[in-house]
Amino acid sequence: MRPVIYQLFVRHFSNMEMHGVDWGSREENGCGTFNGVTDKALREIARMGFTHIWLTGVLRHATQTAHPGLPAQPESIVKGLAGSPYAVLDYFDVDPDLGSVTELRMEEFKALVRRCRTVGLVPLMDFVPNHVSRAYLADWDGHDDFGEGDDHHTFFSPEQGYFYLTSNSPGDGPPLRLPDGLFEGEMTFGRVTGNNAVTWEPDRCDWYETVKLNYGYNFLAGLPALRLLPDWTSPKQKVPKTWRIMDDILSFWQGLGIGGFRCDMAQMIPMAFWKWAIARSRVRLPDVFFMAEAYNDHLKTTPGDPCTALLESGFNAVYDADCYHLAEHVYTRGNWANDFDRLFRSEPQYLTHGVRYVENHDEKRVCSPIAWGGTGRTILPAIMTLVYASSKGPVLVYNGQEVGERAEAPGGFGGHNGRTSIFDYTCLPQLQPWVAGGRFDASLLDEDSAELRDFHARLLPLLQHPALDRGDFYGLNWANMKNTTFGREPAEDTSGHWVYAMLRYHAHAHSTVLVVGNLSPTINFYNLRISIPQHAFNWCGIQTAKVRARNLMKKDGKDRFFDRSELMERGLPYPLKPGEVGVLELSGA
Repeated sequence: MRPVIYQLFVRHFSNMEMHGVDWGSREENGCGTFNGVTDKALREIARMGFTHIWLTGVLRHATQTAHPGLPAQPESIVKGLAGSPYAVLDYFDVDPDLGSVTELRMEEFKALVRRCRTVGLVPLMDFVPNHVSRAYLADWDGHDDFGEGDDHHTFFSPEQGYFYLTSNSPGDGPPLRLPDGLFEGEMTFGRVTGNNAVTWEPDRCDWYETVKLNYGYNFLAGLPALRLLPDWTSPKQKVPKTWRIMDDILSFWQGLGIGGFRCDMAQMIPMAFWKWAIARSRVRLPDVFFMAEAYNDHLKTTPGDPCTALLESGFNAVYDADCYHLAEHVYTRGNWANDFDRLFRSEPQYLTHGVRYVENHDEKRVCSPIAWGGTGRTILPAIMTLVYASSKGPVLVYNGQEVGERAEAPGGFGGHNGRTSIFDYTCLPQLQPWVAGGRFDASLLDEDSAELRDFHARLLPLLQHPALDRGDFYGLNWANMKNTTFGREPAEDTSGHWVYAMLRYHAHAHSTVLVVGNLSPTINFYNLRISIPQHAFNWCGIQTAKVRARNLMKKDGKDRFFDRSELMERGLPYPLKPGEVGVLELSGA
């Protein structure tokens, strides 16, 4: 089954407060909890067609909020009041903010994991291997401290847990000087910042609240990771200390029922570690799901595209950032729909293993008025359909996307930049009417939000259709560039600016699906026709004189019948308003 993943940021999702103030405290702005993600909420998520749920921000991380027996961390090493969920304070604990009763937070988390399993959702969580909070706690019984026994004056040694600044490092330290002041823990020595910043004075654009972990690989010298024996799962295998600790972390959460991990900035970690750690994780749970956040433009441990290396190391899926950026660039940089042909045809590994998304916590909300050219609400149905339906890999929906979240809730460190801040206590105003104090009732949404949510609920289950789940891809834009009725504006001499069409075909199921979308935010292509060439019909095995088209997005849609010769010569008529899509099953009649 194709993974359809709902990213649920617990702090935001089940926050029952609908208002707040910038830089508001937990008491002022509210905060979601594990208990707030109820059976009803999970059932409604599963009914939309989701198979997996990524519980985001659950690890205990540095925060300026104190809880009974748990002091706050200094302002100098915390971004925002709530803190970044990727500045992990304790890998073996969960965020006390998310417990209805602080002392029972782990039991409440375990109960949430069981509820996910009960409704058929595979629970995923973040695994953050590259860096930890500067105040990382090493007090979990029976586990080593990353930095125990390190020489604070040696930049790199394979058995050290961290990288240390030296007298030759830029910035004239010690002490370490952070954008918001000094940190008592690094007054006499300093550690390299999480984004590989080797400086005594990391700036505000650095991941200054974190420190980079050492996997026995000198990222400055480009030294290779240690060579391992063929048996990757052997407990006797000699590996660096950090590897052993990370394996303990993965084992711990697997033991609590976690079915997979979204691995933060996976390309920054040596591939040998991933091969070893994933293999060991699959001994414990053969179908454990590993999803890599990875990018091809910076901070890599391997040359070339890290996707191939990560997949060879055992990952099930890797972020398809190129597809995301191309989709956005249609509205911000003047790209055409035709440009998707180049992407879809040239990167087969992403078509099979790429995680397709139009939103996640790092990206701007599509419906934000300051993102996607301000057109997001209109074009979201079309752009998400084309992005999701053109691949065989996992798809990701970020909580709030399904109702058109606009990122206009209270901010703070995160500012008002078109994103829902991960650093602050905030809420999801568009989703709140559905949350409705725990009712999770779609009938309480306004008409526009309800319509968008219904669209998600109709599209997402279709991704399990044999043609869209496992079928091969055939782009139709090349055959329509001279077709004047294929969404061409009057001043253009080539078609394919705003309209994209494709076929997906699964031979074993004898199943063919046509997907077409109007990406224009303003133009109504009332006379749109999609030409399907003879070669395409041969490719998908439709040789009958008559072709039946069934609309999969409309339950009450009637079958339409066409002469195959008409579809080749004049094209299939399918008028589309701005942002509209068609998903049609084609078969011989």
